[in-house]
Amino acid sequence: MLKFYNTRTRSVDSFKPLEGNTVRMYCCGPTVYNYAHIGNLRTYIFEDLLYKTLKRAGYDIIHEMNVTDVGHLTSDGDEGEDKMLKGAEREHKSVLEIARKYEDAFFTDTKALNIRRPDIVCRATEYVQDMIAFVQKLEEKGYAYVSGGNVYFDTAKFKTYGDFAHLDLENLRHGARVDTDDQKRNPTDFVLWFTQSKFENQILTWDSPWGKGYPGWHIECSTMAMKHLGDTLDIHCGGIDHIPVHHTNEIAQSEALLGHRWVNFWLHGEFLTLKNEKMSKSSGEFFTLSLLEKKGYSPLHYRYLCLTAHYRSQLVFSYENMDSAKATYENLKNKVLELKKAKDTPLETDEEKSKAYLDEFNGYLFNDLGTPQALTIIYAVLKDKDLSSAAKLKLIEDFDTVLGLGVSEFKEEKLDIPEEITALAEKRVQARANKDFAQSDALRDEIASLGFEIKDMPQGKYEISKK
Repeated sequence: MLKFYNTRTRSVDSFKPLEGNTVRMYCCGPTVYNYAHIGNLRTYIFEDLLYKTLKRAGYDIIHEMNVTDVGHLTSDGDEGEDKMLKGAEREHKSVLEIARKYEDAFFTDTKALNIRRPDIVCRATEYVQDMIAFVQKLEEKGYAYVSGGNVYFDTAKFKTYGDFAHLDLENLRHGARVDTDDQKRNPTDFVLWFTQSKFENQILTWDSPWGKGYPGWHIECSTMAMKHLGDTLDIHCGGIDHIPVHHTNEIAQSEALLGHRWVNFWLHGEFLTLKNEKMSKSSGEFFTLSLLEKKGYSPLHYRYLCLTAHYRSQLVFSYENMDSAKATYENLKNKVLELKKAKDTPLETDEEKSKAYLDEFNGYLFNDLGTPQALTIIYAVLKDKDLSSAAKLKLIEDFDTVLGLGVSEFKEEKLDIPEEITALAEKRVQARANKDFAQSDALRDEIASLGFEIKDMPQGKYEISKK
């Protein structure tokens, strides 16, 4: 039985789809005005893990994700510059050129992290007419009003507006959450449709019943989710920062339109932090996947780091933590390669022990995606003397269908060993044959100082590897 922490109920609840065996899952996607930072990517790793866990549990999943290429302001509310326009001005390109460049970059990053591409990927610019129709329906139902040329959602009309995020609406009415907007009836009201009356330099605009303009950010997700997944979702995911504004607003406009609960389970991933600060594009060094690669880490070293922390726990990023994740990952890789080369015979205990380990692994994973505990099962398997190498390899490859560490792709890397290192190694063989162990140790240290390690094998043979 699957269990997930449901933000809506603030508890770990048993999960099953609302209809049959199919899970309808919507995930908030990137705003494609710059490269995704690794804090963003942690959320997509969590969502990928969720998808693969649902699949492991036997469900069919329809997974949708949006690409925001218009309408998202630098604040999650209704303030600040348009992120897409900001990106275009920064790089002297058109908004759509920026959008396609960084959309491609995003999917390049996710592929490198072994994140499965969603079944449905929706660009906001391709659904504007659907958004206009959505806003018109809200207007007809009395939940929307026009002020200063813009169309706002009237949060006072939606009686449970603050319930999802446990918002203190009394304080918010006094402007604690947002800057003052004289056009709004209530401080928590949000824009459904912007016109040129507020953003004269907006490049992407469309004709609408309220004037030439563009959609608000929040209306995008509701519209595209309903378009492809219907009027009720099993799961909606995103980062924890979406709870108080974006997801609160999505719920208000969606349930006002539908007249019933829209999403059954809300799942949110916690922040990747830098010394107790949320990681973002504006905080110090811009940490991207390509930056990590330049520092000598592979994308899967980062994925491994993310799996060591529960998705609902903050994860502190540091290069020391990356070094630890890299070392552990590479050690796992070496052990798996040893299993692949092993020639031992099956053991009578293989079947019984394998089933026990599978049950334990699934137990951790099915209980709100307990990846830190699930990872420990790998090392328990590796150490188990009552399992053959083939049984161990089969188990670890099975676990990896969810963990996504690329175990099935592990291969011996052909090492280019300099002649100088080979000469030192041969000299060391001779020293050991002469029982000159002091010289043997000195040669080992010299080889190590040049960045290589030597492992002694039977009959005077050796293996050289990169440190």
